[in-house]
Amino acid sequence: MSAEVAVRAAVIGALRGDGSVMDGLNGLFDGEPGRASAPFGYVGEAIGSDWGGKDVAGREVRLTIGLRVADETPARLAGMIGRIDPAIGQAQPQDGWRIVTARLVRSRVARDEGRQLAAGWRAVIDYRLRVVWEG
Repeated sequence: MSAEVAVRAAVIGALRGDGSVMDGLNGLFDGEPGRASAPFGYVGEAIGSDWGGKDVAGREVRLTIGLRVADETPARLAGMIGRIDPAIGQAQPQDGWRIVTARLVRSRVARDEGRQLAAGWRAVIDYRLRVVWEG
């Protein structure tokens, strides 16, 4: 299995398996849902590139996690964002890949007025996960 698919599945599993993350969401989706009621989260695109060393085959996977709320202010997003990092730290693929580092690259919070449903706020969080092949 490709590193991108394996890491994505591991992150989705870790987020869904973390009660503190899921307590604040109506659902966590694989890809941005066309229809969902806020608050919800999703794992977006996964971009892979070569990474490794002389004797180590590896990949760097950049992964996007999104959160949406239908609130008038973005205050609730702060707590939700804070629960994502510990859950990411628990992710481990089952298909021969091992995550060696998981780092927050950037996060952004913005008004979410483009959705057809009620306006609210969105957060987009980008992670860099470096994985090695041990299969």
